[in-house]
Amino acid sequence: MNAKTNFSPARLVAWCMMLLGMGSLPAAAEESDKTHIAVLTRYEVKEAYQEAFRDALKNYVALALLNGHNMMAEAYAEQDQPSVLWVVERWNNQAGFEGNAELPPSKAIDLLAENALSKPAERTYLRDLEPVSRKQWRTAANPADRPLTIMLFVDAKSGTEQRFRDVYHQAMPKFRSEPGVINYQLSQFADDSTRFVTYERFRNEAAFQYHLNFPPIQPVIDYLNTSIRKQPFQTGLHRLVAIPAAQ
Repeated sequence: MNAKTNFSPARLVAWCMMLLGMGSLPAAAEESDKTHIAVLTRYEVKEAYQEAFRDALKNYVALALLNGHNMMAEAYAEQDQPSVLWVVERWNNQAGFEGNAELPPSKAIDLLAENALSKPAERTYLRDLEPVSRKQWRTAANPADRPLTIMLFVDAKSGTEQRFRDVYHQAMPKFRSEPGVINYQLSQFADDSTRFVTYERFRNEAAFQYHLNFPPIQPVIDYLNTSIRKQPFQTGLHRLVAIPAAQ
């Protein structure tokens, strides 16, 4: 596979300057904006296109992070299924997300996808519950950390959604205050109120194991054992390996 999707530093800087000129927001405006969106995109990539597709995602994330409307953007591969790649992103409005989709890094992904994917990309729009600020999303890992990102998809039984939200409402401040937690977010599918996903970023594997035995997690475990359609830890738990943004 010889396709090249990297942008030269000069071109990347030029696009970044354009984005910063049209997209930067004052911090106060960003903090007060309640219209933000969260987007998950899943790609199942053929082996021959893995390197080129990862390069395209690196460029997309790098440019998105420089956009004033972006809150967070990260690319990942599944630890146990490296052919499955994800982009996780949050924007403070729909226009910012759509505008970014018109720029060359996004178009490069679209072009590659015509031949590189085993099946069509899956895009999911989410509504963050008890969202955090851009500053909190941009919290960096410490140099000594070995960050681990977990996504857990949950299919709730109809009629139990509010109970799940209430359980997490009680637990979320405690989860976010754990010393080994970098970010922790619960989101609900925009088109299906019975489906949820957690985004959990830990400083290392030990921090994740601590979280699994943290007493405030017990009400969540109790809910998962009684009020969901299928056990999420068999099919809904995804360990993710970060694909760093282009430099």
